[in-house]
Amino acid sequence: MAATAAAPGTAFSPLLSPRRRAASFRVAASRFRSPRSVLGSEQLRTVEGKRMGGAEPRGAAWTPKAPAPGPRLAALPPEVRDSRMKIFSGTANRPLSQEIASYLGVDLGKIQIKRFADGEIYVQLQESVRGCDVFLVQPTCSPVNENLMELFIMIDACRRASARSITVVVPYFGYARADRKAQGREAITAKLAANLLTEAGSDRVIVCDIHSTQALGYFDIPVDHIHGQPVILDYLASKTLSKDLVVVSPDVGGVVRARAFAKKLSDAPLAIVDKRRQGHNMSEVMHLIGDVKGKVAIMVDDMIDTAGTITSAASLLKQEGAESVYACSTHAVFSPPAIERLSGGIFEEVIVTNSILLPDDKLFPQLTVLSMANLVAETIWHVHRDGSVSSIFQ
Repeated sequence: MAATAAAPGTAFSPLLSPRRRAASFRVAASRFRSPRSVLGSEQLRTVEGKRMGGAEPRGAAWTPKAPAPGPRLAALPPEVRDSRMKIFSGTANRPLSQEIASYLGVDLGKIQIKRFADGEIYVQLQESVRGCDVFLVQPTCSPVNENLMELFIMIDACRRASARSITVVVPYFGYARADRKAQGREAITAKLAANLLTEAGSDRVIVCDIHSTQALGYFDIPVDHIHGQPVILDYLASKTLSKDLVVVSPDVGGVVRARAFAKKLSDAPLAIVDKRRQGHNMSEVMHLIGDVKGKVAIMVDDMIDTAGTITSAASLLKQEGAESVYACSTHAVFSPPAIERLSGGIFEEVIVTNSILLPDDKLFPQLTVLSMANLVAETIWHVHRDGSVSSIFQ
């Protein structure tokens, strides 16, 4: 039977192989919508519809922002709209997953996750994913082992359901701190976690501000590493801060991160707190490298766990004459006694993202939580469209 020629831009020839047909679809779709990055004021946390900042109260219950105008898939003409992108959420941070899906203009995939009486995890996809690009959103925060095992089972369910590709989106990657052998007979859990994700069946991993970038080399599959800095920088730019700023690294290991942050913050000067760690979750501040007298100090770190390092460093900055101290971090782990330390009055403001879902008992007046949903959604969109992820940060 002779094949009927398809009209250009409206359909694809049935004689094309599935791979060439998919490539033709991507070319046609790119004519209607080019990727863009939407950051800035849309990321701000709101309390009762008011924008955070200045003297307004912080730390109260917040509502997710409305979907961006013209969600990604809804902006495409129906004839080239791709329904093969599926987003599923684990139980660790469903509000973030919902924001991501809203920005992309899709519904969260239907999935059943439950626990048996003995604690075993059961996962069942309640819609077909055959031939689809599946994105699983699950930060491996506390309870770390529960969330990590849940992610493994979700991956296995997608693989057995014949998903075309499985991309694991991990806003916060647990077990990343043990990335080398500092002493004999230590485990390198960052490598182990990378191996387990690969063996479970994931094809790609998206992580945000992993503790050490060298851990990215532990993966045998493609990894897209994104940064939460643009979200925090946009928020700081919206505030009326003194022009006399100094960016502070709370330890020597974070100098590269702080230098990059300072360069984007009007090329602000840099200071370093030299500390000597006595043990896990324990630290001792020694002395300050740089000048902070009479300046607004902005401390930058990838995560705040027990807050021992950052509060000790803030005390040192105050002793050295800093006018005020802001703490900026992507991941709010907030293990006890972090809340008591951070809410003690030494910080003007503690700025974090919602990579980890914070319960009500971990909110305090100085806390501001920014949404990174747009940033993660843009990354998912670029990966799905075979676009450049690095272009998001340019």
